[in-house]
Amino acid sequence: MEPFLEFAKLIIPAAAVLYGMFLVIKLFIQKELDKGNLDIRAKNSEIILPLRLQAYERISLFLERVAPNNLVVRVRDNSFSAGQFHHALLNDIREEFNHNLSQQIYVTEEAWNLVKGAKEEVISVINQSAKGLSPEAKSIDLAKKIFEIMLERKNDPTAIALSEIKNEVRKLF
Repeated sequence: MEPFLEFAKLIIPAAAVLYGMFLVIKLFIQKELDKGNLDIRAKNSEIILPLRLQAYERISLFLERVAPNNLVVRVRDNSFSAGQFHHALLNDIREEFNHNLSQQIYVTEEAWNLVKGAKEEVISVINQSAKGLSPEAKSIDLAKKIFEIMLERKNDPTAIALSEIKNEVRKLF
């Protein structure tokens, strides 16, 4: 029994010292890993933040371009019939959207859903406006109808989405 006690007197303090060293080394390594992760995040922010801001800018531009008041003025051609104008408006919206589709990875899902919803609302207004027109109608008739429907609505879907985009940009700073 005596040798066992002597052995325990040596092993227990050695084990305690070893365990203490283990905890110190583990803590040191964890701090170094955390420091490295912070450095990586800082470098990523330097790269990602400008890309995110550029994405928000492009989405804002998209929303401004597909807002009915801007879209109609930009696409309208007096030589178009209402049908041709209708097709040109829808084509322009789809092209603009497809051009900016990749920006969704830089914005929140909520904001992107608002952008898609705004696009669909504008398309819906254009389609609704085109339904009531005769085949002989001119582009100006369709433009007037679009403006009438937009005036009847209380809220502009592109303005709502643009407001959310601006709020997200403010949160970045």
